[in-house]
Amino acid sequence: MNERAGGLVLELKLVVGAPRERIFRALTEPAELAKWWGPHGFTTPAIDLDLRVGGGYRFTMQPPGGEPFHLSGEFLQIDPPGRLAYTFRWDEPDPDDRETVVTLSLGDVAGATQVSLSQGEFATEARLALHRGGWTDSLEKLRELIEPGA
Repeated sequence: MNERAGGLVLELKLVVGAPRERIFRALTEPAELAKWWGPHGFTTPAIDLDLRVGGGYRFTMQPPGGEPFHLSGEFLQIDPPGRLAYTFRWDEPDPDDRETVVTLSLGDVAGATQVSLSQGEFATEARLALHRGGWTDSLEKLRELIEPGA
């Protein structure tokens, strides 16, 4: 986590043993996204994606034993296979939620790919912590999808 311009920004890094192209597909293809998106125990039963700058997305997330909810946003940057940036907002936000920007950068490292995530700025430490937990679980699921048995 870093403080930038007076705001709260989440930053995470993960190395995955696969080429950037494979990981970029997992970040941008609905069938792949549905396999890893969301915290442990959550599913993503519906993904609408218009993968172009200015295009939008909407994910339906299903928590275990809870009601489905939605998140959406617009694509700001699409630079395969190295970078993806988009806005992120909850369709029914908590009072402490605000629209944030997610940037995912993919870099080559010794036959693998470093996935760097940045998201912010958050209104409160609690909302940043919620996203840190969700992204940490999601990125673990992404690695399990791409590196079975890792």
